[in-house]
Amino acid sequence: MKKFRLIFFTLIFCCIQVNAQSQSESDSILVIIKTNPKDSIKAELYYELGNSYVLKTSLDSKINAHLIAFNLFKNQNISHHKINNMVKLGTAYNFKGDYRASEKYFGIAISEAKKAGNLELEFLATENYLQAFLNLKSPVKGLETILELKSKAKKNKNKALLFKAYELENSLYLISGINFDERRMIADTLLKIAEELNDSFLVQRSYFQLAGTTYGEESISFYKKSLNYLDEKNKFALSSLYNNISGRYRLVGDLDQALIYADSAYLVSIEAGRKVGIAAALYRKAEAYFFKNDFEKAVDYGLLALKAFQDAGVLRRQDICAKLICDSYKGMGKFEKALKYKEMHLMLKDSLKSRNELEDLKFVEQKFNFQLAQKRDSTDIALKMAKIESMNAVLENEKMKNYLLYGGVSVVLCFAIFLFIGFQRKKRDNLIIAEQKIVVEEKNKEITDSIQYAKRIQSAILPSSKVVKEYLKDSFILYLPKDIVAGDFYWMESKNDKILFAAADCTGHGVPGAMVSVVCNNGLNRSVREHGLTDPGQILDKTREIVLKEFEKSEDDVKDGMDIALCCLEKNTLKYAGAHNPLWVIRDGELIETKANKQPIGQFDNPEPYKTHVIELQKGDNIYIFSDGYADQFGGEKGKKMKTANFKKLLLSIQKEPMEVQRTLINNAFEDWKGSLDQLDDVCVIGVAIS
Repeated sequence: MKKFRLIFFTLIFCCIQVNAQSQSESDSILVIIKTNPKDSIKAELYYELGNSYVLKTSLDSKINAHLIAFNLFKNQNISHHKINNMVKLGTAYNFKGDYRASEKYFGIAISEAKKAGNLELEFLATENYLQAFLNLKSPVKGLETILELKSKAKKNKNKALLFKAYELENSLYLISGINFDERRMIADTLLKIAEELNDSFLVQRSYFQLAGTTYGEESISFYKKSLNYLDEKNKFALSSLYNNISGRYRLVGDLDQALIYADSAYLVSIEAGRKVGIAAALYRKAEAYFFKNDFEKAVDYGLLALKAFQDAGVLRRQDICAKLICDSYKGMGKFEKALKYKEMHLMLKDSLKSRNELEDLKFVEQKFNFQLAQKRDSTDIALKMAKIESMNAVLENEKMKNYLLYGGVSVVLCFAIFLFIGFQRKKRDNLIIAEQKIVVEEKNKEITDSIQYAKRIQSAILPSSKVVKEYLKDSFILYLPKDIVAGDFYWMESKNDKILFAAADCTGHGVPGAMVSVVCNNGLNRSVREHGLTDPGQILDKTREIVLKEFEKSEDDVKDGMDIALCCLEKNTLKYAGAHNPLWVIRDGELIETKANKQPIGQFDNPEPYKTHVIELQKGDNIYIFSDGYADQFGGEKGKKMKTANFKKLLLSIQKEPMEVQRTLINNAFEDWKGSLDQLDDVCVIGVAIS
């Protein structure tokens, strides 16, 4: 039989070669299929026919051919072609956007490979499945699958498969934005395995993973090393590389290079038919134009990127597109349009949070290892339990027979009467509940609409990103409200060539905190605009006076107020005053703290004038002011507060990074620390670099 198949496929090859001048490969295979070969051979032919169709231009033909092959392969033993056919079906349906069908065929391929005990085929199917769905699914289930594969690869001492498992794990951590240190260790392990195997293709992929765990010029260097090892024909991989290099150039401030690589990414993504690559390239262009202050082009490319991510079915990136469009419209002064995309950004962000992505993946790994050990130790117990359950089932069956013989009929009649009475009562109760539900939903909608409107008002009092970048070019603001509206706010004014900026924390959070923030923000504005003050201590004194006068109008005893760190920057001279919140300056790897007055902006027994501190800054200094929400957040392995000491260590460890990168690292560290716990308070951190 094997000899016959060898001869048959040799003839097929010859026929294809003969017909190559006048017919395409697919036409040649169709001619041979018409000779009515056996089903086993016909399955192989339809599999090759599916492979001959181009994914971009002949998608339906490709799917149909692989579907026919799938049905013909059903009664055959597991083989590379049989599994590959299912994988190709999963990939084609994924490309088409039919994710349910895609998952189905990937799932069958994995299941069949497991039944056959073929680890290589199981890896093949699982790897393709995870690569298709990591951007669309909760990562937790994916990690469990990867850890299972990694365990099997280690057991079989298969380094090539172990490399794949580590690579998938690293990609998952990258997408989740957590476990940064773990990712770097895995990337180093990948390079070591690739060099041991002396495989240039794996070395290229290792450098790609290393680039994803570094920042600045080092990251760009790793990406370019990866590029040197890459075959230029691999458009799919080129698309990803060019997009990543573009993003890194944007972070180091080389916007022209960022645009050049974004253009390259766009072109190769079109050639590869990679929808996500096209969308990412458009976003990279929008991002670069935004930082060039070319807001019109930023909007144009941002809208194209948003549409492209929607077409690709990737929810995870649509929220950052909406935010970029919002910020660009703000920069153009088109606030109504900005508001529209701000609301879209918040809606998409909430949608992402609702998915199962807040679980700690490290816990999943520990859980997996525990279950693996537990499974080995509890085989006998499981068998005994199964026997006991089987005996119980027999006894229950006997009881049921007796029940039916002696009392079943009467019980059924009583039960039917009981059900009828219950049904009537439940019907009446449901009507009452439905009416109450409508009232509650209407009230909830009114309350939510009111809070959303309050959010618009509060957003209007915050300085736009354009204003911030105009006065503090090398800076960042990390602003994370706990609820829709916040008690924290950031503030900025410019007067007589002096730049005033502050991070403020009002009593409470949510709606009460937001109402206090409006009063305190107004007090700061009046102190500068009406009274012409620029000295931070004097501004805080006047603000306290204004706030207390506002609260005195109430018949109730209002004890709310504000903690604040306020700075005035004039060339290289920094003046600072604070109410509870300090100033940190990091210089040459050392953190210098200037403490605030221990009294709030509000009611306080025996208040003193706020002290203005004067600091002469040096080139390379970094300034930080913040509210207490960051350091007070509970989390980590033991669910404890982060504390100020850990916040200091974090800032000292990232001093060599650009300000925008620092913002990302600080945000990621906060999310990683918080894990699945709720955010405790509003967070506001401002960083400014002196050049």
